[in-house]
Amino acid sequence: MSTSKPAAARPSLTEGPIAKTLFLFSLPILLGNVLQSLNGSVNAIWIGKFLGEQALAATSNANIIMFLLISAIFGIAMAAVILIGQNLGAKRVDEAKKVVGTSAVFFMVLSIIVGAIGLIFSPEILDLLNTPADAREFAIAYTRIIFAGVPFMFGYNLVMAVLRGSGDAKTPFYFLLLSVGLDVLLNPLLIEGMGPFPRLGISGSAYATFFSQLVSFVLLLLYLYRKKYFLRITKDDLHMLRLKWDIVRALIQKGLPMGLNMVVVSLSNLFLVHLVNSYGSEASAAFGIATQISSYVQMPALAIGGAVTSMAAQNIGAGNWERVNRITWTGVAFNVGLTGVLVSFIHLFNRQAVSLFLPEGNAIDIGVHINNLTLWSFIIFGIFNVVAGVVRSSGSVIVPLVISFIALLLVRNPLAYLLGGLYGFDSIWWSFSISFTVAAVLNILYYRFGNWKKARMRPAAKPA
Repeated sequence: MSTSKPAAARPSLTEGPIAKTLFLFSLPILLGNVLQSLNGSVNAIWIGKFLGEQALAATSNANIIMFLLISAIFGIAMAAVILIGQNLGAKRVDEAKKVVGTSAVFFMVLSIIVGAIGLIFSPEILDLLNTPADAREFAIAYTRIIFAGVPFMFGYNLVMAVLRGSGDAKTPFYFLLLSVGLDVLLNPLLIEGMGPFPRLGISGSAYATFFSQLVSFVLLLLYLYRKKYFLRITKDDLHMLRLKWDIVRALIQKGLPMGLNMVVVSLSNLFLVHLVNSYGSEASAAFGIATQISSYVQMPALAIGGAVTSMAAQNIGAGNWERVNRITWTGVAFNVGLTGVLVSFIHLFNRQAVSLFLPEGNAIDIGVHINNLTLWSFIIFGIFNVVAGVVRSSGSVIVPLVISFIALLLVRNPLAYLLGGLYGFDSIWWSFSISFTVAAVLNILYYRFGNWKKARMRPAAKPA
């Protein structure tokens, strides 16, 4: 095994100016999040334009399934990011490679099992979701192809986690750009059968996603081996391609709570949709558009949160606790600045932003009102997201999950129902700022006084 490459040539998040490093590291993550959101929006436009409402309903049902899969794999991938980061920070390159080897085998086995279950039981899974009868056949065809591509989706997420854990956020972004470009280009060609391509309908959209992920994943692997990436598995490292159970246990025990955090957010939003739907279709449409706009507002916080997790993990591995503290508050300051600018910009052009999605009518006024009351609260959301990201980087993942559960499901949702019942529709939206403030305060208190610094990703691992 070759580990003789000079350490200075490897990505490192344990030295250099924190603000510049954090900005340059989080920027590709932010752009990647924007790309993925735009990809979903553009593909929905193609499907709606060419195939109609039933096809859109089919993809919506399939996307619920995929969200649950992505939630689980996101958490496990983040656990891999932290494990790799801590080992590299402690200069344990061999241990980091063992994480890569075990994760590769684990993800491969997991993806084959999940893909096979999805291929065989897609009809039954969609029936459990009560998929509309007129969209069922569309949904089955679409979902089966998406499940067939699960190994490539899981594989890409793992490689992305390895790269980010080692301090490289640019390479994943470049290949994500390739994947998104291919997906957007192939969707209309395969749906409608333009030029030499066959007309595949809803299956064409699924195949576009399948091939774009396959091509991007394979080319990314080829690129890393050609560049002799220092964490690649070589012939001398084949013994690392096995399930090391303490690593698997860490990936599951630490990863699932991080994935469940996404499920908590999704459940909270579903309860809000249920409440808003009771006020009629105009309110529902306005809330849907406000949610879409807020998803872009949250992106800086999510990107900075992901970046500080990787940076803090390496510095925790190196024992640089003072630098970890500076990373935390630099991340908070970045979030306040970037999200604040974005919120201010949307407020200036609030009606124009909502009008992009809705025809003239009362729904626009409702959407503008929702934005006026909720958008600024996402600055607070970013604060607790960044602090929670640092806490998770030590291996303390349960407390941030519990705080999210309390803030969203025990504070925001009940408060929204209570305020709506007592004071009407307009008062629902104060639940956002109150719940986010609760989450921010609890996370900061745990960061300041909790024992998160004593957490370990792998109990058997030697402390740095």
